[in-house]
Amino acid sequence: MKSLKRVVLDTDTYNEVDDQFALAHLLMAPEAVSLEAAYAAPFFNHRSSSPADGMERSFQEIHRIIDLVAPERQPDIFRGSTRYLPTVNTPVESDAARDLVARAQATRDGEMLYVIAIAAATNVASALLLAPHIAEKITVVWLGGHGPDWPHTREFNLQQDPYAARVLLDSGVPLVLLPCHPVASHLITTVAELECHLAPFSPLGQYLTDIVREYEGNPPAWSKIIWDIIASAWIINPEWVTIERRPAPILKKNLTWENSPQRRLVRIAREVNRDAIFGDFFARARLQARHRDTLLV
Repeated sequence: MKSLKRVVLDTDTYNEVDDQFALAHLLMAPEAVSLEAAYAAPFFNHRSSSPADGMERSFQEIHRIIDLVAPERQPDIFRGSTRYLPTVNTPVESDAARDLVARAQATRDGEMLYVIAIAAATNVASALLLAPHIAEKITVVWLGGHGPDWPHTREFNLQQDPYAARVLLDSGVPLVLLPCHPVASHLITTVAELECHLAPFSPLGQYLTDIVREYEGNPPAWSKIIWDIIASAWIINPEWVTIERRPAPILKKNLTWENSPQRRLVRIAREVNRDAIFGDFFARARLQARHRDTLLV
């Protein structure tokens, strides 16, 4: 029997509209994933008044999505950092960072805890700084930055906390790097597609469709990249994401990459199967809706 992958999710869920898809995807795959905990990550943009406010809004959004998908399988939920790392060597303590340390330390030899990070890496980097030995117990799967051959890496998750990004890249923790451009950028959907294949079948489908529609006002010929679903897709079925082993890129101060063959090898995505990923998500959403209807009878 195939064993479940033990997973924790670190997410700035209210930052955009794509984290919600990734969280729901993980919750809808109980045959493949045991989602043990969700951590609210900080973010600061037009949807928050500060990193702390972004974290709190994300904390509330995590609860909203879980209630729509599977309230009977609710993972532990923790508030994360209220600020970014002040230096590359200085952790920011939080309930999320402390839980990750404890959960990793409790992982038995021969097991692996997957840390799916789809936000600024503050919580995860802080845990690694607080307890560097947990790098032997976890694999970090991070959506952050652009591809190592992209001309720059000024991407939201990375540039919110460059110090945290350097911790992931420069430490010895096993790392699966999921670049935004030119990889996750292929995960495009439209309101019309969601209205056809998702919205009619459940409150979750309607909610996800509504937040995508409202995000940019749905102008004609508009599409939306659901960046973060690459992370849930890789953990559910790695065949949907083509991975290669490459030296970890060096993050320079001007947020460009330097590639050196002397660096340790990490796994970096270079291609996604967009249709398989969305097809799986839509099918699971319909199945989950039927399951919820059965529970309510």
